[in-house]
Amino acid sequence: MKKVILITGSSTGFGALMVRTFAREGHAVIATMRNAAGKNAAYAQTLGALQNTEVIDLDVTDDASVSNAVKTVYARHGKIDVLINNAGIYGGGVLESYTLPQIQKLFDVNVWGVHRMNNEVLPRMRAAKEGLIITISSQVGRISLPLQSAYNASKFALEGLIEGSYAELLAQGVESVLLEPGGFLTDIITKVHVNGDREGIQESYGTSITEMQQRMMKAFTRIFTEAAPDPQLVADAALRLVDMEKGKRPLRTPLDINSKGVDIEYNNTTEEIKERWISAYGL
Repeated sequence: MKKVILITGSSTGFGALMVRTFAREGHAVIATMRNAAGKNAAYAQTLGALQNTEVIDLDVTDDASVSNAVKTVYARHGKIDVLINNAGIYGGGVLESYTLPQIQKLFDVNVWGVHRMNNEVLPRMRAAKEGLIITISSQVGRISLPLQSAYNASKFALEGLIEGSYAELLAQGVESVLLEPGGFLTDIITKVHVNGDREGIQESYGTSITEMQQRMMKAFTRIFTEAAPDPQLVADAALRLVDMEKGKRPLRTPLDINSKGVDIEYNNTTEEIKERWISAYGL
């Protein structure tokens, strides 16, 4: 059955790929992005030309923008079957180099942006006892790598929001799940980052950080240029979740090709331990 699917952060990367993937399947796709009539006008025009697709301006950090965009979709389509929270920003640097406002910028998009979107669509989804929310998280929402601790923290927080609310929403007829990509080369790497902004802090850490940077750069260069996993895999995984029978969708879908299955093993192991831990409290 064809669905009405709203996707945030659709100008490039995973978002644009998901727009194209769902449009090809005949779903009614609402591609949202900031500055659709401004700096992202070319992306908006390209996606808007696709069959079954319309573009709406939406800034996930702005309450009014979120509210207006969602109301527009309901006015035109009468429903939102699937919300895909994809909008996100990246940041790097040693944690001490971050001022609080910089960390808040990361959280405002990566965490509170998701919360804004969910709160806007959930009342109608709950009333209908029907709805699916897919939130694009990351492998670094489960393991925290150095030199991007602030970014990782936003993804850990996001995982906590969705995991905790998962059971709350199931009883309301709504499934809210996580899709966790590993290392994929997308436009998020080349876009403006929210990096640590305290001058001189990272440099004061000396050669230990320089050497760590070099090791990580070498590892990710290998992943992006040699292994080069196709970002389309993420869009395909989102499509599988949408097509999956209601009640069968897992809370987490790990998708780190470079881990050679360790991401899935980690998820399965932690889920089993979590269940035993919860059971110890009689919950």
